[in-house]
Amino acid sequence: MVSEPASELPLDEEARLIRQAQGGDLDAMRPLLERYAPPLYATVILPRLGNAVSAEEVLRDTLATAVEKIDRFTWQGKTIYPWLRQIAINKIFDVHRSAKRSRRLADAMAHEVATETDPESSADALLMADQERARQRALIESTLTDLPERYRTAIELRLIGELSRDECARRLQISVGAFDVLLHRAVRAFRKHVVSL
Repeated sequence: MVSEPASELPLDEEARLIRQAQGGDLDAMRPLLERYAPPLYATVILPRLGNAVSAEEVLRDTLATAVEKIDRFTWQGKTIYPWLRQIAINKIFDVHRSAKRSRRLADAMAHEVATETDPESSADALLMADQERARQRALIESTLTDLPERYRTAIELRLIGELSRDECARRLQISVGAFDVLLHRAVRAFRKHVVSL
């Protein structure tokens, strides 16, 4: 049984907005997406991905797909949330499948470099990889230093220290929901800073 967030919109209002959207007024979706995006992110997407950046992308894709496919939704006297949740879960499966393919490709490429016959070019490739890793580490460290302390701490605890969301929230003395919001904002600030460099 899927638990649904309590809707601030009466069901008849939700039905009216959906009818408008299906009639071509896609702006009518906005109140619904604004209402259901936070619980989708915090209770469906982020816990299954464990990575705020991926979760943010999946949420964006979910909402875009919902708008694009609203004409396929059939109103059954219940909230639209379970339909949105199913779209999100399908997107999460896509991310996991893609990650597996990427890992297999990376493993194959690493094996290719390791078994290369010319030891000099293999050494060059490894040196370049080491230099790129060092450059990325330096970029991450300098970006973290420029972030507000709470943002930096949230990223360090969850994404670098790989602590659970509960443990991160406990250390920061906030609720898990508040930690999810903090991490979401921290990652967004981090990405914006990196892009501006």
